[in-house]
Amino acid sequence: MSLSNFVKRLQDIMRKDAGVTGDAQRIEQIVWLLFLKVYDTQEAKWEFERPEYTSLIPENLRWRSWAVDNRDGKALTGDSLLTFVNNELFPALKNLPIDENTPLSQVIVKNAFEDNYNYMKSGTYLRQVINIINEIDFDDYQERHAFGEIYETILKSLQNARNAGEFYTPRAVTDFIVKMVKPKLGEKVADFACGTGGFLTSALKELDSQVKTAEDRKTYYQSIYGIEKKTLPFLLSITNMFLHDIDNPQILHANSLEKNVRNYTDSDRFDIILMNPPYGGSEDESIKQNFPSTLRSSETADLFISVIMYRLKQNGRAAVILPDGFLFGTDNAKYAIKEKLFAEFNVHTVVRLPNSVFAPYTSITTNILFFEKTGATEKTWFYRLDMPAGYKNFSKTKPMKLEHFAPVTDWWDNRQEQEQDVFYQAKAYTIGEIKARNYNIDLCGYPHEEEEILPPHELIHTYQEKRASLNADIDKILAQLTEQLGIAR
Repeated sequence: MSLSNFVKRLQDIMRKDAGVTGDAQRIEQIVWLLFLKVYDTQEAKWEFERPEYTSLIPENLRWRSWAVDNRDGKALTGDSLLTFVNNELFPALKNLPIDENTPLSQVIVKNAFEDNYNYMKSGTYLRQVINIINEIDFDDYQERHAFGEIYETILKSLQNARNAGEFYTPRAVTDFIVKMVKPKLGEKVADFACGTGGFLTSALKELDSQVKTAEDRKTYYQSIYGIEKKTLPFLLSITNMFLHDIDNPQILHANSLEKNVRNYTDSDRFDIILMNPPYGGSEDESIKQNFPSTLRSSETADLFISVIMYRLKQNGRAAVILPDGFLFGTDNAKYAIKEKLFAEFNVHTVVRLPNSVFAPYTSITTNILFFEKTGATEKTWFYRLDMPAGYKNFSKTKPMKLEHFAPVTDWWDNRQEQEQDVFYQAKAYTIGEIKARNYNIDLCGYPHEEEEILPPHELIHTYQEKRASLNADIDKILAQLTEQLGIAR
């Protein structure tokens, strides 16, 4: 079948349904249906390869039993289909019996439906949607691997849905980062807020080219690990892993911040950690108790940096996308986090990204921090990646592409200072210079920036971070003065 308009055909049908409002709900509906279809294909493969395989899903609830229309007039539709989905299918999948011995490949089903819902109110339209999904033959090699086209279409729809766009990192960004980190077959790659699995799929693409033998392929299957808190991106990442031939995707439906970081052992650590952690959010006080008192931040991204520091193996490598607020912030928690980061890890490179990389769902300017657990930082290179010629902003019709990273890729292995109109585009700063700035690492920034009008919640968040940073600087200076003058505080 033609996959180019697959998602549009489904969305057009769902727009007629009174129960589905907005692109975000339409995408959620498509994703859980696609997951069940793909999972049924996987189970058919497992049954062929392992005759002893037994599905955790009751026979009458398996996709093949209720979703396939044999054109004999017996397929469920209308009110009968709606009643079945709402009253039988969803309750049963949400309450599948699992224990510590249940394989992850089956636990995934219950995890996927814990927080999922059927929004459609018309069983007739639901039948039409299911029949279109059944046109895809995931047993067919070409159609199976062409799912990437559907996947990208879904991600772009998520991006445009704004409230769901937080899970999407442009493919050009994940591919660039993976190419700079250079994962090797046998290393384990982790993402503790993996969203739709962008970093993991980019890593798999890089590792796949290294597979030469059957043993290599087994190693490849065990190469990735992810955690995702929210159901929709979790479902998307799992489905995509299945279609990358990962039978037991090590992706958990959980909150990475819920475990006390002091309790991590060597078995919890990874060779490579790649992340675009959620930022701009905040966590409950109970979550903050999982971190040493000096590292307890109100900013979610700060907490994830601490998780990475505790979960990176000796000699391991990490790359993290962070907002400008992390760079210039010098409040107590940010100062302590950066002090620990630079003292225990080699923060060798910071790439400043141009504006609108994550448009349209956020205007916050971001950066990529590359670091290794190989000892303390001696110097850090900063590189400002300028907007490509002919671009004022990235957009839906003019997205960022991997080729736009060519300047920093060419510079990476032959690092030289670069000055442009009296502003540094690339420069190394010693740890002494960084400490002297109280770990304000807002360096090699963009000159002559036009003032950007941010959405209200982003504007407030930015000002709050800047105010906290200024207050922290004032407190430090006052503390130094009172100490020098011997004034009691």
